[in-house]
Amino acid sequence: MHHTYRNEAQRQQWQNPGRILAQIGVKAGDIFIDLACGSGFFAIPAARMIGSEGVVCAVDIDGEALEELRVQAAQARLNNIRFKLAAAEQVALCERCADMVFVGIALHDFKNPLKALQNARGALKSYGKLINLDWKKEPTPFGPPVSIRFSESEAAALVASAGYKVVSIGDSGPYHYVIMANLSQ
Repeated sequence: MHHTYRNEAQRQQWQNPGRILAQIGVKAGDIFIDLACGSGFFAIPAARMIGSEGVVCAVDIDGEALEELRVQAAQARLNNIRFKLAAAEQVALCERCADMVFVGIALHDFKNPLKALQNARGALKSYGKLINLDWKKEPTPFGPPVSIRFSESEAAALVASAGYKVVSIGDSGPYHYVIMANLSQ
């Protein structure tokens, strides 16, 4: 289900995970939930940035991807990642514990994106942020079919209808956009 890229090193060139995480405000000590983390393109750099005081909760429905992430984390000697094999629509992570819930290029993979977003709300601290990074709905040299992508306005409407307040929508490199939202108190 995860769209694998021809090779991850190549992907680093057009999508720099460290830079994106810095832009969205990931910092040392954060509790960071990576929803639909795949094999850890964002979870690994996030774990490095967050350090031993913080935790990355890596959630995915794909056991093989999580296993791959587990191996990478062990090789990188990162022990601040918790692994959770579960569907985003069902998983109960914690009560108001997270500084950030990050959905990286996964919204179109969820069976029920609205339910996945609603479900994530319970995990955010009152000032926590939801970040949705996704493909622009336009032809790109690679990536999933345009027909299954959400445009910025579709994704923002989905985020808002799940009970968040959309704070900003911006470009993230040539092929992606990033939506930042928080809990509408």
